[in-house]
Amino acid sequence: MRTLLMDVIISRHSNLQKRGQKKVQVTKRPRIKICCISSSEEARLAVQYGASALGLVSSMPSGPGVITEEAIAQIVATIPPSVASFLLTSEQDVSEIVKQQQRCKVNTIQICDRLQRGTYEELRAALPGIALVQVIHVAGEEALVEALAIAPHVNALLLDSGNQLLAIKELGGTGRVHNWEISRAIRAQVNVPVFLAGGLNADNVAQAIKQVGPFGLDLCSGVRRYGKLNEELLERFFNQVAFTVNE
Repeated sequence: MRTLLMDVIISRHSNLQKRGQKKVQVTKRPRIKICCISSSEEARLAVQYGASALGLVSSMPSGPGVITEEAIAQIVATIPPSVASFLLTSEQDVSEIVKQQQRCKVNTIQICDRLQRGTYEELRAALPGIALVQVIHVAGEEALVEALAIAPHVNALLLDSGNQLLAIKELGGTGRVHNWEISRAIRAQVNVPVFLAGGLNADNVAQAIKQVGPFGLDLCSGVRRYGKLNEELLERFFNQVAFTVNE
């Protein structure tokens, strides 16, 4: 099912293509995606505080928040229509990603690794109406080259702090902040909305918004305590975002 956030992302992507791939401007009020949702109770709590999207983590080589596909499907069924459901996948084969979406019923696919078999166009054709978000792990300036190459093929990019070169890959959930100057350069030069992830919390989100100007903010550990979504940390984060955008 399409959501308001999906409509914004997809319509921007379509309009940019029609207008000759013009750049996306700074977003005055970034959307907030709460990731690593592990239950319908956590989903309700995140939505209660104003999350525009929820991240559901399928099998990963490392990192927090992994739940079964059965649990993901159960949670997705409880998410309000106006909130986007992101499936975080480590799959690199288009056919396997399609099967995951069909099992989980999410409306957005977050591709956390690089595609190896199949193309974005094949994925889009197989999953009409499903938004595609590619993760770019910002380890150095080469991330800008990768982002510019991929942006025309997806609905949005998500800039994170993983490391795909390790023996056991890090594909998200590291809690580390990366070089936001590179993220700012990516946001300024690509033609699709950009989500910023990696170590965000109430103490650094104001700087992140001012420095990068992302379309969306994506966080997991910054609103968790002892692995559980924490209402106090959620409130602090959302209040800080509201204060920052209203300055």
